[in-house]
Formats: sequence, C-alpha cells, structure tokens
Amino acid sequence: MSAPPALPLQVALVEDDPALRDATMQALSLEGAEVTPFPDARAALASLDADYPGVVVSDVRMPGMDGIAFFAALREIDPDLPVILVTGHGDVAMAVEAMKNGAADFLTKPFSSADLLRAVRAASERRALALENRRLREEAGRGAQGTIPGSSPAAVRLRSVIEGVARSEIDVVLTGAPGTGKSHAARLIHDLGPRRSRPFVTVDAGILAHEDAELLLFGRDPAAGLSRTGMIERANGGTLFLDGIAAASPVLTARLMALVESRQLLAIGADRPRRLNLRIVIARPAGQDAATGREALWHRLGAVQIAFPTLAERREDVPELFRLFVARHARALDIAAPEIGEGHWRHVLSHDWPGNLHELGTYARALVLGLAGEGAAETPVAGGRPLQQIVAEFERTVLEDALRRCRGDITQLQALLGTPRKTLYDKLARYDLKPARFR
Repeated sequence: MSAPPALPLQVALVEDDPALRDATMQALSLEGAEVTPFPDARAALASLDADYPGVVVSDVRMPGMDGIAFFAALREIDPDLPVILVTGHGDVAMAVEAMKNGAADFLTKPFSSADLLRAVRAASERRALALENRRLREEAGRGAQGTIPGSSPAAVRLRSVIEGVARSEIDVVLTGAPGTGKSHAARLIHDLGPRRSRPFVTVDAGILAHEDAELLLFGRDPAAGLSRTGMIERANGGTLFLDGIAAASPVLTARLMALVESRQLLAIGADRPRRLNLRIVIARPAGQDAATGREALWHRLGAVQIAFPTLAERREDVPELFRLFVARHARALDIAAPEIGEGHWRHVLSHDWPGNLHELGTYARALVLGLAGEGAAETPVAGGRPLQQIVAEFERTVLEDALRRCRGDITQLQALLGTPRKTLYDKLARYDLKPARFR
C-alpha cells in the first residue's frame, strides 16, 4: 500500500511523432493510466503547473524546445515534478546528465511497455509523497487548532454539537475513553463561547489527588492566617474545567458537588461562602461513575452530556488527524515538517490506536523528532481487518484529500484525479462524500 494520496496514474505525454505518441498512449491507457498528449513542449508548458499530480514523459529530440530545455523549464515550475526522458542512443549522455540534475528516469528507444510502466509507476509514487508532504508543510504553516478536526460523520456531529453548545452558557459533561480529545474540546467550548475573554482554569487529576488539594482548590480565607486564592476562585467569571474528577477523595468530591449545585465557594477558615459566576465543564471516562456513586454529580449539574467517539469509530479521520499532529509538533518544535514514508503511512492506516488521539499524537511527535520506526513490523494489522477494508479506507482518504483541495468543485476534482465523471460520482456515493461539505 502506497502512502496517501494514492491517485490514479496520470501522465503528460510530450511527443512530436504522432504514430509513437498514439502507440505510447495506448500502452499506458491499457494499464489504467489517464494520459494527456501534447505535440510539443510549449503546449505542455501552457497546461502544467506545480499542482499537477502526475508524471511527465517527454522525448528529447523535438523541434523548437527540446526535451532538455523543457525539463529545465519544468524544474522552474516545480522541482519535484517527475520527468521521464525518452532518448535515442546518441542522447544517453544528455539524459544521464539530466538525471543528475533531478530527472526521474530515462528510457532509450525502442523501449518496452513494461519498462515504461515501471518507470511511470515509480515516479508516480514519488510524486504522491512529494505532494503529500507539501500539504503537510502548508498545514504546519497554518497551525490551525480552533476546531474539531475530521470529516467522518462522527466528527461532523461532534463539531456541530460543540459549536452549538459553546455559544450558550450551559454547563457541559464530556464523556469518552481516555485520549479522545475531551481536554481540547473543553478549551474550544470556552474559546468559542461568550466567556472567551475571561479565565479558563483546568483542574486535573494531579491536583485532585494532591495532599493539599482542598487548599489548592478552595483557598484559605485571610481570617485563618496566611490567605491564598484557590484555583476555583481564579476561574470566577470564566470557565472551570474539571478533568479526572475520579481521582478526588470522597470528602473532596462532596465539596465539589456542593459547589456545582450552589455555585458558592467556602474557603478554608471562612465564615460564609462567596457566590461565584462559573461555567463548569467536566471530563469523565464513559461508564466509570455508576460504580463509584458519582453519577449524581452529573444529574445535579444539569448539563449537556457530549459523548466522544474513539478513533476506532472514526477511522476515516486518522490520516487527516495524523497530518495535523505532525504539523503542530513541527511548528511547536520550530523545525521543518519531515517527510512521511510509506512505512509510516502503512502503520498509521493499519494500527488500532487503542490510546486514541493521545497515542496518535505521540507517534506523530516521535516522527517529527526522527524517533519513529516504520512501524509495519512493530504493530500487527488492526484487528485482522481484511485487505479490502483497508484499501477502501485508503481510497476514501484520497477522495477526501482531493475534495478539500478542490473545495468540492466536481470539475476540478475530475481533472485532479483523472477519473471519468460517472466513476467519480459512484465512488463519492459509495463513501457518502458530499462535495457540498467541502465548499
């Protein structure tokens, strides 16, 4: 399996001999390639740009601009655009020199269809990786974080619910397995809501399990000696995010439940409670609290409950999420986004990711730091999933990437993928990909 995006073979064929041009077109077309013929180099230059997803096959000896000058002109457009030169025996030295300067390959006349197809396929795989890493670098430059990423139905629903809830003042309970993105969503709810300019205070399991947790959270009143403002009071007017509340002791849990219900804070040593203006967001593992008796806390909160899917429930989002994590880590470390090899993509697409977003992000960071192995030999194929399912997920990823690039424009999509319109619509329907979602 090649790394995304595994687009169909696309070839720009530049050949001034009509008979040879037709024969080469037929040989490539029989192997499923989409071939665009050009009678000379200048006609090809007028149509090719840095976003062309395919391979250029060009004769060397042509009237007007020859193949070597054409290759040099293409290098100016995009140094990563693969060019395969077709030469006569007398032009081999020129072709070898061109390869030293970055040409993908050269073939001497007469060449077999098998040799041509081998060269085109190898160059096409390199082109796919080059475009993928180019998109990755662009994403690193943008560094966008203000949303719930993904285009799966689960991600679309989650994004819609969070954006709707964020605009209100209602409290929220986020449920889901560890690593599913609850902390990121809590911050997003605050940043998209009316309290965005007010404090956002996170109380995590480390604080809740601390021996001085009560002091850290509720603070000490001046009447009791050395005063201290607690974390809860610092969130006044903003959002208090309780993450990992299961780590709290029964006594501390009771105090937090009273705070949730009354919005009143009683500091250590204080005679009377202080009224607080808080929005409360709580994250909890799904199904954990029924056995501990903490389920009453959520009912008292009267909050909206949002369930977070695991990566296993939104597998089609994994490639997009991985690109985003690599881009963010590269930006945070102030280093260039690395090349992603086929082995890394194979691992990303086949691994089960039981640790969800946290595990995927950790692997992305290891890749950015140069510490990630290819992964294919380290991790078994996820759940013994059949090859057909993995290939289908891969094809869906290619289509989604292309739809984003074309902003849902079907005409551009057809040109980009080199796929007949009816076939394209069939595939979009099969994967429930609606172009309007990408506009």
